[in-house]
Amino acid sequence: MRRARKEIMSSGVIFDVKRFAVHDGPGLRTTVFLKGCPLSCQGCHNPEGQRMGPELLFRPDRCTLCGDCVPACPHQAIVLSEDGLRVAWDLCKLEAACVEVCLPGALELVGEMKTVDEVVDLLEDDRIYFDESRGGVTFSGGEPFSQPDFLRELLHRCKHRELPVVLDTCGHVEPALFRELAPLAAHLLFDLKLMDEERHEAYTGIHNRWILENLRWASEEMGTGGNPGPKLTVRIPLIPGVNDDEENLEASARFLAGLKTLAPVDILPYHRLGVDKYDRMGREYGLGAVTPPSQDAVLLACRLLEDAGLRVSVRGEQHGDD
Repeated sequence: MRRARKEIMSSGVIFDVKRFAVHDGPGLRTTVFLKGCPLSCQGCHNPEGQRMGPELLFRPDRCTLCGDCVPACPHQAIVLSEDGLRVAWDLCKLEAACVEVCLPGALELVGEMKTVDEVVDLLEDDRIYFDESRGGVTFSGGEPFSQPDFLRELLHRCKHRELPVVLDTCGHVEPALFRELAPLAAHLLFDLKLMDEERHEAYTGIHNRWILENLRWASEEMGTGGNPGPKLTVRIPLIPGVNDDEENLEASARFLAGLKTLAPVDILPYHRLGVDKYDRMGREYGLGAVTPPSQDAVLLACRLLEDAGLRVSVRGEQHGDD
């Protein structure tokens, strides 16, 4: 029984690894994306990270219409017609027979089981870049806390090997688990989307009580650079029509200014880079009519937060520099 549990704890599901990342913490970073997230944000730019298990992606631009995948699927989930190739997502059982015969790579199974050793060995290959740039590893998602046993072992192993860790979290984590694992990181990137609970649930599908509780605790127990302990940065994804109104921004500013430690705030203007992923996965994008915020909207958000005494950046850069 103990052996079986150890095998489960030493493995987890990841859906991507990005080397030389520059927006996921200081320096050059290798970002490891863990699958699974408690939130279902309508504008999520990593929808392939929301569900825990593997998922099928179809890239029409790579498809040569060879038709090899059609007979390979035992569930008739792939249809080739005059209009092109179509995936019947409700019939797909994720057995990946179609992926194995798709030479152009139009069909892809996203989500791969990795052991802690495999992930850490991968990170060790990048140590020279971490050392020279004062970078490190970032665990993101999805939501990394959604795989707590896997994350726990990764954090302890990285700490033992002196690999600096950034945790990128939505904050919706059971508080006891958050208080156990968050201090094992060197830096915490904490998302704050909406202050009103009903609006938060309408946009993400879940309440924000744990998020606010964990953020309060982090402001008391974690540092911002001058204090001992891991650094804390609050990130606000600025989404037109969702959370860019003055009411929400002023409420966010009051909450953050009232915390024990004033953490820096980084505004992340909404973008549409992940929209195509929804089509590839047979899903509907919830913010189809939304466009990126104007410069005036970004400046308004900066002003409202700065008026509360907060230090604000945009995409990691002091706003106004560009």
